[in-house]
Amino acid sequence: MNMHKTHPWPTAPVREATFVDPIVLQIVEGTLNSIEAEIEYAIERTARSPMIREAHDFRVGLFDRYCRKLTGRSYSAMPNGVVRDFPPETMKPGDVFLMNDTYLTEGSIGHLPDLCSTVPVFHDGIVVAYIQAFGHHDDVGGRVPGSMPGTAATVFEEGIAIPPVKIYSEGVKNDAVFTIIKRNTRVPEMLSADLDSEVQACLMGARRMEGLFARFGRDQVEACFQAILEKCRDIYRHELLSKIADGEYAWEDYVEHDGITDPKLHKIAIKMTKKAGKIVLDFNGTDPQSTGPINWPADYADGAFLIKWIAPILRNLADTPERAAEIHVNEGVCDVFEIVFPPKGTLLTPEWPAATNARSFVLLRCLGLLAGVVAQAVDGRMPADQETIRYTGFFGKDAEGKSFLSREVLGGGSGGRYYADGNDAIHIVPDSRNQPAEFTETRFPLLVEKLALSTDSGGAGLRRGGQGYEKHYRALVDCRTIVTADRVRLGCYGLNGGKAGEPFCVTVDAEGEARDLGGLVDGEEVLKGQVVRVVTTGGGGWGDPLQRELPMVQRDVIEGRVSLAAAARDYGVIFTADSSQDEPIIDEAATAARRDEIRMTRPAAGMIDRGEGYEKMLRGEHLPRMR
Repeated sequence: MNMHKTHPWPTAPVREATFVDPIVLQIVEGTLNSIEAEIEYAIERTARSPMIREAHDFRVGLFDRYCRKLTGRSYSAMPNGVVRDFPPETMKPGDVFLMNDTYLTEGSIGHLPDLCSTVPVFHDGIVVAYIQAFGHHDDVGGRVPGSMPGTAATVFEEGIAIPPVKIYSEGVKNDAVFTIIKRNTRVPEMLSADLDSEVQACLMGARRMEGLFARFGRDQVEACFQAILEKCRDIYRHELLSKIADGEYAWEDYVEHDGITDPKLHKIAIKMTKKAGKIVLDFNGTDPQSTGPINWPADYADGAFLIKWIAPILRNLADTPERAAEIHVNEGVCDVFEIVFPPKGTLLTPEWPAATNARSFVLLRCLGLLAGVVAQAVDGRMPADQETIRYTGFFGKDAEGKSFLSREVLGGGSGGRYYADGNDAIHIVPDSRNQPAEFTETRFPLLVEKLALSTDSGGAGLRRGGQGYEKHYRALVDCRTIVTADRVRLGCYGLNGGKAGEPFCVTVDAEGEARDLGGLVDGEEVLKGQVVRVVTTGGGGWGDPLQRELPMVQRDVIEGRVSLAAAARDYGVIFTADSSQDEPIIDEAATAARRDEIRMTRPAAGMIDRGEGYEKMLRGEHLPRMR
C-alpha cells in the first residue's frame, strides 16, 4: 500500500498481450543494458571520492514512466518518491532531482550517505522514463565523520536528510541547494564533484534513452518495456517458483547488536506461503525497532525495493549455475511476490525519526532469511549464508595538520553451494572492490601491512564456505577508527550439515593484549604505530564436512585456506607426522578412523547450523559491550 498519498505515482494499466518484433525487443533490451553500463562507467571515471571511484559503491537504474525498473544488471533506488512530490506533468526537460531521506523516498534509500539523483526522460514533450544514480558518499554530516554513527538513536545524528528536491530546473542549477549540502559535509569539494559526476552521467543516459524513443516510437518501445518485465515475471513463475512445493514455511534470523543497548538477539521473522505461482512473505513477528541505528524502513511502495533486493536469491533454484547467471531481476518480479509487513514500529517498519545508518544489518539478513526459509522447502538446495559488507575507516589529522577521512567497504566469504565452494572476499555491491593498498598509502597516513584471505574463516562443509579478508592497517599518526559491521558474534550459518563460518573481528594492538572493538565503533583512538587488524566473515559451509573429498582438503591446506589443526578438527583429516603446511601428506587409515569417531560422537546435524556464537548468546555468555 502506498503510505504517502499526496501525489501517488502513476499505475501501469493492464495491457493485453501485444506482439513485439523479437529483433526490436532484442535491440531495446540490449540498448537499455548498454545505457546503464555507460552511465556507470562515466561515474566511475569522473567521481572523486574513494568510496565511489575506487570502491564502486554506487548503482544506476533505468525505469519506465510508471517507476518500474527495467534493467537487471544491478540493484538501484526508485523514482517513486520524486514522482510522488513532483507529478510528471509538472516536469520539464533539464530538470534534475535529488533525495536521500530514508523515510520520504518510498523505501528506496536506506541510509543518508546514499544521495540519489533522478533525471526524467522526455519524448514528444511528455515524461516516458527515468534515469537514476545513487552513491554511498563519504560524508553527509552528522555526529561522526563518515555519517554512520554506530550509537545514533535518531536520524538527526546521522547527517543532512534531503526529501525529493529539484536541483536543476530546465537545465539551471539551484545553487542554493548545493550551498546547503556543501555546508553540511566535511568533504564539500569531494561531495560536490561526485554529485556533478552522477548528474551529468544521468543526463547523458537520458539523451541515449531519448534516442531509443526517437528511433522506434513510444508505442513500440513501451511494448518492449512490458515484454521485458513479463519475461522476468514468467522466468520466476515457471522456472524458479515451480521448484518450491506449495505450502507454508517459517524461519527467523537475528541481528546481535544495535550499538546502544547490550547485545541481544534482534529477531527478523518470516513466514513464506507458496501457492499457485505466487509467494507471500509475511514478516509479522519481527522484533520492535531498535534503539540504535539498525532499523530499515522497507514498508513503502508495496515493498517493491525489498522484493527486488531479495528476489535474486531464488536464482539459486535454476537448473544450472550458468542458467542462474542469465536471470536478471527487474520490476517484473514484483508480480510473483507479495509482502505482508508488521504494524509500524518494528525493525522493518520503523517510525521516524528512528536511526537507520546501519540498516545493512537487517537488509543483508533478509537475503539469508529468504534463503533459509526456502532451504526448508527444497531439501537444502540453497547456498549457505554470507555477510559480505562492512564499513571500516579512519579519520583525524595527517602529519601536516590536514584533516583526512578514509572510508572502505570490505566484503567477506559467500556461502558454500551444493555444487561448489563459496567464493572468497566478495562484495554484495556488484563490481565493488577493496581499496587498493597503494591508493590508501598515497592518500592517507596509513600503511597497509597485510591483505590476505583469512585462514579457517570459511565454514566447514562438503562444500566449504568462502574466506573473508584479513587486512592490517598501521597508523602513521594518532587518529581514530570507525567500524560498522554485523556478525561479530553470530557467524554466517551453515546449511544441510555444513558449519557456520567465522564471525567478524576488528582489534587494535596495544601494549600487551590487543583490544577487541566489536562491530559498531564511532571513533576508537588509535595511536601512531598501532595496528588495526580487520578480519571479515567467512561464508557458511554446505553439506557434511566429513564427506569432503580428501584431495580437496589437502589442497585447502596447501593453499592456506584451512590450517592443519582445522583439517583434523572439522574435516577429520589426519596428516602424517612429517607433514607441513606446504607439503601435507594424508594418513588415510588414521583419517578413516578419525572420521568414524567424529560421526559416532557428534550430535545430529539439523538443516541449519548457527554456530557456537548463537548458543553463547542464548546462554548470556558474551561481553555486555565489546570493548
